[in-house]
Amino acid sequence: MTPNRRATAIIADDEPRLAAYLRERLAELWPDLVVAGVAANGPEAQALIAAEGPDIAFLDIRMPGLSGLDVAKSAGRDVHVVFVTAFDEYAVDAFERAAVDYLLKPVSDARLAQTIERLRQRLAGEQAAPGLRAVLATLAELAPGLVAGSTPERLAWIRASVGAEVRLIAVDDVCYFQANDKYTSVFTKDGEALIRTPLRALVDSLDPVRFWQVHRGTIVNVAHVASTTRDFAGRVSLVLRHREEPVAVSRAFAHRFRQM
Repeated sequence: MTPNRRATAIIADDEPRLAAYLRERLAELWPDLVVAGVAANGPEAQALIAAEGPDIAFLDIRMPGLSGLDVAKSAGRDVHVVFVTAFDEYAVDAFERAAVDYLLKPVSDARLAQTIERLRQRLAGEQAAPGLRAVLATLAELAPGLVAGSTPERLAWIRASVGAEVRLIAVDDVCYFQANDKYTSVFTKDGEALIRTPLRALVDSLDPVRFWQVHRGTIVNVAHVASTTRDFAGRVSLVLRHREEPVAVSRAFAHRFRQM
């Protein structure tokens, strides 16, 4: 990169607030960086990279249409990709061993500053971006769930809205999810929050050993189930350890609780 040219980047994240937050922190920590655009999904990110030819692409791993890994595959070899992930330590270890630049949500200033410094050094030294095909092949071995077409990596954290506030909720702390019009309600022992992800899209991201669908519109964390009740008509309800309201189980899923 020529000395007088400012570095350019694009951001891709299907959560607008998180994309805006990353853009804000980049403006603060790397004021010379030009953010050429923000994409809300994989296809938009792909198109933005093709149109802008950025030096850097900050790609969320899970996005509608195409994952961040899919977008990375099609990016030019001159694009320095930074994956942004909400996945747990297992996936992060795979990123580190594959020598991939990544940011773990929620993105801290200290971690972002480290990534910025690494990117500056690479750009100043005219170093080529790491060969993504080789990196993705390594990731496929270390963490198969990260690569499209294989078992999905399980979510460890969820960002949910509580009024005007966005909170980070550990998946283990979720008692149950319930479909709520265009949103999904997230119930914990502390209350209720909302996420934009539809319930049907959550199913593949949650650990099926711990999270059971008990109704067309409800997924329960079985670790939070204290007991079951059955009425005279044979309808099953779940009693949760940290919630007062019972959770109804539809007949289609009642067989899961016959031994309880």
